Amino acid sequence: MFTGIIETLGIVKDLQKQDGNLHINVSSSLLNELKIDQSVAHNGVCLTVVALENDTYTVTAIQETIDKTNVGDWKINDVVNLERAMKLGDRLDGHLVQGHVDQVGICKSIEETNGSWLFTFEYDASLHNITIEKGSITVNGVSLTVVNSKTNEFSVAIIPYTFDHTNFNSFKIGTKVNLEFDVIGKYVSKLHSIR
Repeated sequence: MFTGIIETLGIVKDLQKQDGNLHINVSSSLLNELKIDQSVAHNGVCLTVVALENDTYTVTAIQETIDKTNVGDWKINDVVNLERAMKLGDRLDGHLVQGHVDQVGICKSIEETNGSWLFTFEYDASLHNITIEKGSITVNGVSLTVVNSKTNEFSVAIIPYTFDHTNFNSFKIGTKVNLEFDVIGKYVSKLHSIR
């Protein structure tokens, strides 16, 4: 479980394909605090640390993860948002985030608004994921509040701290992002579709 509060950024140093898997080598200030078999969210994707080397660590994405996230689009020197799993008993500053990306969204617009930014994302509504006004959404692992909720798009307001300390500052129109919809909303949507 994660909170969607990004701890730091990592830099993709190497990508190695092996059969249907992608081994991702990452450089990060978290390196000395990581251990093998630990879960770390990378742009909201929960991946397991499988190796620790000199100044990097390695995680592996399987084909299912590559198919449902933007991991397959990552390139060397890409910057990714990082968060370690929450500790039981810690404050939950964001919202409950599983690290299980539901689908990819596309950045549709970026509007600077007197000291903050309004980002709008579009997603495929046929997958039956939903947002609600003032509900929670995770974009590239960042816990955010939905504004302008529509059937296949939503917006989020980004404060300067979040803009400066996540990879939101590298987004452009057309950027693919990982979306994890609120877990409570997913259960409600599922119950509604069964009836």
